[in-house]
Amino acid sequence: MEEIEIASWLTLDAIKGASKTEETVGDLQTGHCMSVFCRIEDDFLELCYSDTASNFMRRYEDKEEFQLAIEKRKEEVGDSRYDDDIGFEENFAQEDIEEDLSPDEESEEF
Repeated sequence: MEEIEIASWLTLDAIKGASKTEETVGDLQTGHCMSVFCRIEDDFLELCYSDTASNFMRRYEDKEEFQLAIEKRKEEVGDSRYDDDIGFEENFAQEDIEEDLSPDEESEEF
């Protein structure tokens, strides 16, 4: 991975305009940074826009390193997928549901 600092958002916008955007992570309206992951031919790039720190462009060696960087950035921003295995451990028994629906209780009419 190579990284260079870029002083202007206009320069980042020009690079972004010449590339094919793969993924955008973060939002400058709700956060402090936004990373645009894009490709120009065989170059995998991350364009990082920041309103609190230096802007930069990173070039990744291959698609695998590029994909790992996307996942890492999503985790940092809080935009990563939830683990499907987490879920609720407590399951409600069918009889508990039937008790709630039993016609034994009289309903009040208003």
